[in-house]
Amino acid sequence: MAQLDILDLLVLAALLIGTAAYFTKGTYWGVPKDPYATAFTGANGAKAGKTRNILEKMDESGKNTVVFYASQTGTAEDYASRLAKEGSSRFGLKTMVADLEDYDYENLDTFPPDKVAIFVLATYGEGEPTDNAVDFYEFITGDDVSFSGGGNAENQPLSDLRYVAFGLGNNTYEHYNALVRRVDTALIKLGAQRISSAGEGDDGAGTMEEDFLAWKEPMWSELAETMKLEEREAVYEPMFAITEREDISPDTNDVYLGEPNKNHLEGTQRGPFNSHNPYIAPIVESRELFTINDRNCLHMEIDVSGSNLPYQTGDHVAVWPTNAGREVDRFLNILGLSDRRHMVISVKGLDPTARVPFPTPTTYDAAVRYHMEICGPVSRQFVASLAPFAPDEASKAEMARLGEDKDYFKEKVSDQYLNIAQLLERVCETQWTTVPFSIMIESIQKLQPRYYSISSSSLVQKTKISITAVVEEVRVAGSKPNVVKGVTTNYLLALKQKQHGEPDPDPHGLTYAITGPRNKYDGCHVPVHVRHSNFKLPSDPAKPVIMVGPGSGVAPFRGFVQERAAQAKAGEKVGKTILFYGCRRPSEDFLYRDEWETYKQALGDSFELFTAFSRETNQKVYVQQRLAEQAPLVNELLQQKGNFYVCGDASNMAREVHAMLGQIVAEQRGLSVEKGEEIVKSMRSSNQYQEDVWS
Repeated sequence: MAQLDILDLLVLAALLIGTAAYFTKGTYWGVPKDPYATAFTGANGAKAGKTRNILEKMDESGKNTVVFYASQTGTAEDYASRLAKEGSSRFGLKTMVADLEDYDYENLDTFPPDKVAIFVLATYGEGEPTDNAVDFYEFITGDDVSFSGGGNAENQPLSDLRYVAFGLGNNTYEHYNALVRRVDTALIKLGAQRISSAGEGDDGAGTMEEDFLAWKEPMWSELAETMKLEEREAVYEPMFAITEREDISPDTNDVYLGEPNKNHLEGTQRGPFNSHNPYIAPIVESRELFTINDRNCLHMEIDVSGSNLPYQTGDHVAVWPTNAGREVDRFLNILGLSDRRHMVISVKGLDPTARVPFPTPTTYDAAVRYHMEICGPVSRQFVASLAPFAPDEASKAEMARLGEDKDYFKEKVSDQYLNIAQLLERVCETQWTTVPFSIMIESIQKLQPRYYSISSSSLVQKTKISITAVVEEVRVAGSKPNVVKGVTTNYLLALKQKQHGEPDPDPHGLTYAITGPRNKYDGCHVPVHVRHSNFKLPSDPAKPVIMVGPGSGVAPFRGFVQERAAQAKAGEKVGKTILFYGCRRPSEDFLYRDEWETYKQALGDSFELFTAFSRETNQKVYVQQRLAEQAPLVNELLQQKGNFYVCGDASNMAREVHAMLGQIVAEQRGLSVEKGEEIVKSMRSSNQYQEDVWS
């Protein structure tokens, strides 16, 4: 046989490589990229393959306006998206929305004057930045801030940066809208030019949406004048293309049926577990804490062993909820999608900067059930945007009126706590089949995890997290009464019922897909992650602590007392531990009543529990009254540098406790009321006074 020469070998090798490539396409190469395959790996840094240079990103995508957001619950992100859409449709701006944690900011000094930055910044807790804004906030407000050109505050390096700012806050907190105020001050100090006044929305007063709408109109006018923009008639322009995939079965392995990312789709769990990547944790115990039939309070134990999901006493656990089946059915039905609920759809951004809020391909049902906040409050702006798609002229006129008249909207929508599907049903029972599904994805917030104060001690149960949650329900009176159910707490109640043997749990008439996508939550599992908190016991257990926690506000204090009882059992010296707890009646809703006795045995005289019952007698008694009765003891412990903690309702209880403490300090020390308040304020600043409150 003739010997093969070099050319023959090269040709043979090429044929072999080509054949191998042909048969492995789609397996080892040429695989369509799944953006959710590693969605969680960039939670605290750059997403793989993406630039962290915002100006480079804007130039690549042809943008002249970037809307940054700092968001904890999704509202600021929603507002940022709405501003970007409006800027594009009304003024022809080339807009993009940007998560603050996705970019670096040393090159802001090169931001050109023909571009605009809009900052939508939510304040979290006691004046803290949201999780995704920490790095940006520390950089821009830092004393040693420096930029790519070497400039610092004295050189006014941001003199070419034109910006707009809106803050989301809650006036029940001391540091109201602190993030936007501090960032605004820092930007101006660095020479940036703010266009229009910095807006502030107040969730505590319930006026967030109207504050936003009232701020943005004059802002747009000033921005248009400054940037020489011309307003045009706003027409809906979809951000996403929705493609129905009749060629794909929903049972196909690469179709997302509610899984948050690729690992979960493939049936594997891999950390780190965080706000981008939940851990599917087993519920090992659940029980009812109330002894009455018309109200529920749940205690749950969640096993996180093997997850490497650490927590510390005082942290928060995030529960990823599922929408109730009844509301999913209502939403799909009013849009005429019930018959196509299991149709596979692909969602693709029509702009390179548009981020699809959930993994695809998926189904209508999965998107609505697991990813969209369909039970959330409705904005006037959203209602107005749906008017052109109304089934008839009367409905169109009604939607337009609701979108324009804030008092009418308040009466018909806000005061009734209607979600979007309920509103569409009331306006017109005929199906709204011309509403693009894309506008629903764009306008409805992503379904957010709900945070609960962990009610266990990490010292006592390192791999089990306790939750204490009152099941929420709001009854709205009127000609068409409405009952609003808490999305997550009723989901947890269904899980508890399932664990206790009910085959088809339906708390308050609600049903849930509690076994999860492809039965991956079967056996009573729930998706969770942990958010670390600054609400902490003193490092020295000998230091006294005073805790005020009525109702489910006692949750973190169960963990605190549990920990100090364990420390006492271990022979450590434990300081005075005082708890002020309140509920309606001791026979109905006295949480952990027997446990306090157990902890008392371990802690002895160092533990004291003072109770306040608001419905036991004709005289309502609240925790702030019990606090006043123990004024000498409270003042004595504070003078021993004891820590003071409050957990619960921010709008009433926490404010009144704060005021009462100022009075106690003033009266016990012979000072003026103003001086007493000043001392309490100083306690806050030094972290001697800590709050874990909600409105």
